[in-house]
Amino acid sequence: MQAIHGRALVVDCSTGTAEPFPIPPAVSAAVLGGAGLASWLLLRFAPPRVDAWAPENPFVLAAGPFIGTGLTTSSKLAIATTSPQTGFIGDSLTSSYLALVLRRTGFDALVVVGRAPRWSVLFVDDDQVRLLPAEHLLGRDPEETAATLRSELGRDIRVAAIGRAGERLVRYAAVVNDGRLAGRTGPGAVLGAKRIKAIAVRGTGRFPAVADPDGVHRAARQLATRSLGPETAKYRELGTVANLAFFSRLGVLPTRNFQAGSFPAAEALSGERLVTQHRADRQACAACTVGCEHHFRTSDGGPATTVRLEYETLFALGSLCGIEDPNVVLRAAALCDRYGMDAISAGGTIAWAMECVERGVPLPGSPDEWPRFGDGASLLRTLEAIGERRGPLGDLLAEGSRRAAAIIGQGSEAWAMHVKGLELPGYHPKRLRAMALGFAVTPRGACHNRTSAYEIDFSEDAPASAERIAQATARSEDRSALLDALPLCKFLRHCFDDFFVEAASLVRLVTGLSCDADELQRTGERIVTLKKLFNLRQGWTRSDDTLPSRLLGSNGIDPAELDRLIRAYYRVRGWAADGSIPPERLRDLGLESLLDSVSIGS
Repeated sequence: MQAIHGRALVVDCSTGTAEPFPIPPAVSAAVLGGAGLASWLLLRFAPPRVDAWAPENPFVLAAGPFIGTGLTTSSKLAIATTSPQTGFIGDSLTSSYLALVLRRTGFDALVVVGRAPRWSVLFVDDDQVRLLPAEHLLGRDPEETAATLRSELGRDIRVAAIGRAGERLVRYAAVVNDGRLAGRTGPGAVLGAKRIKAIAVRGTGRFPAVADPDGVHRAARQLATRSLGPETAKYRELGTVANLAFFSRLGVLPTRNFQAGSFPAAEALSGERLVTQHRADRQACAACTVGCEHHFRTSDGGPATTVRLEYETLFALGSLCGIEDPNVVLRAAALCDRYGMDAISAGGTIAWAMECVERGVPLPGSPDEWPRFGDGASLLRTLEAIGERRGPLGDLLAEGSRRAAAIIGQGSEAWAMHVKGLELPGYHPKRLRAMALGFAVTPRGACHNRTSAYEIDFSEDAPASAERIAQATARSEDRSALLDALPLCKFLRHCFDDFFVEAASLVRLVTGLSCDADELQRTGERIVTLKKLFNLRQGWTRSDDTLPSRLLGSNGIDPAELDRLIRAYYRVRGWAADGSIPPERLRDLGLESLLDSVSIGS
């Protein structure tokens, strides 16, 4: 297989030692790289039932074979670890120049284990590793940390850092690089538990050779042209914030902690209004021709704040909390970036607290500190308290909605809107059967990024039967997993006439592997299965595949219908009725031999 190095660098930050680890060729061929490789390495290096805070919990950064090839949107890194929110697999993706630099170190992945004896910077300088003192960086936000390290170590390094939320083990803390957050599932908190303030990387080597350089060059030009077509026009012109008003009109915009699906003030937060009144500029991720990254500026007369804004942040800090003022949302988003924490989980946890106040359920601290629906000042104040773990309220909400509800009790578990401990993204599934299924079964918890099942619900020929919905949802998961393994941005998925067929052509050009569309779909299914295997080893049971009670019954999907969908999904995947994976299914997918060195027992 071309376009890979075939080895990972395993660093024990307890001792500062590092060793190359050969990645078996069969593994690279079976999962390619990115999220697939990260999932396999997590299974390989994590002990069974490992706790997220344990030194033995690996933190994995993995690259894919398309990085450095010139294929647009391919500069992405996959992160995998045990999630402090769910206890299951925590995987995130981030677009980054760090991906390019890591590939030039001569490694396909970085695996970090152990716990540093003091706060440190992990510096990977080609194949040399050092732990550098980081006490002078504590309390600094990720951008300040990166700037300081570049001044100390050289302008040619790239940095992934945590903010104060990661230092204080906020369970949904993010890893930040180049202004982009790998936030979902709390990887920043895992680095904080390891006392790693930042990972700095310098790579001066060459990218691994591709199988057909001329063919890759032609394909890269063609894909760049297609990336600027009508399929991505929305992202270039408005960004993902365009979704908010549209979803409100459809009745699927989560509002006031999912108590409603439409927001009366949706137009004030709409993408059109934001672009007209608040847009500062438009940028692109590393190695990307699409340029979907829109920056917006406050206009309320206070200190000017400019921040990148996506739909998920806009909904979570806007309609979900009943906030109508776009300036408040922009300031809230900037706080999440500064502290380094996931905006979806931050907004979802605060919305839970707001509903506690609305229902008369007391929270810790003074009532003057409690957040309330529609109160922008209280939203900003609460975000700061969480990022600092300041006071009993900040400390409680830093635990996320599931743990906070378990502590407060008094029935508040009923309005903690999470799946497996991960707060729901911005799709109210009461009218979205495929999305409801996707939320329930996706290994990392409620997620829109590991499945685009909402497209199934929005399509003109949406399937009606449970079996067809399950088949479409599983195929959507497989496609997403493959995109994350190559990697390519999911915004490109509609630029292909037949994704799996054309992706197979790209894989042959880059890696030299002999594969077709069916084999690539199996690759996606292998990756999904690896993630599920990790969860099974962590203690997953059938009861974990469900939805919050608020989304069941008269206000959402019928519980019996959800159960039918989940059972159909298990059948489509070839799993047992209880959601476990039979050994013969592992053999069918070619996974059994890849797990020889992996403990898959409990």
